[in-house]
Amino acid sequence: MEGLDLRSSAASGEVEASREVRWSARRKEPVVLRLLRGESLDLLARDTAQPAGRIAGWREEFLTAGREGLKSRPRPVEERELADAQRKVGQLQLEVDILRALLEKKGHPQSPRRSR
Repeated sequence: MEGLDLRSSAASGEVEASREVRWSARRKEPVVLRLLRGESLDLLARDTAQPAGRIAGWREEFLTAGREGLKSRPRPVEERELADAQRKVGQLQLEVDILRALLEKKGHPQSPRRSR
């Protein structure tokens, strides 16, 4: 069995492709650091077989956490998560308001609200 590369067989390639490997913080960190040092996002996406959007998200999470670490009294995790959720709700509400205004402008009546 010496010298046998199981990854070269078609069957094992299919198994590897179907099984997504979990990316730990330890694996993500060097990728994010390479990105912050100026490497191309597209190149990193190809090298790591991860979508560019996912890597960009890692960078944003890394920078947000880094800012918290520089504060003299960082906010508790729950407080940060609540603030992030509230910010997301605000963004979504703004999108809904814009879409409603566009519908009204196009002459479409607002959909009736369903009673619960």
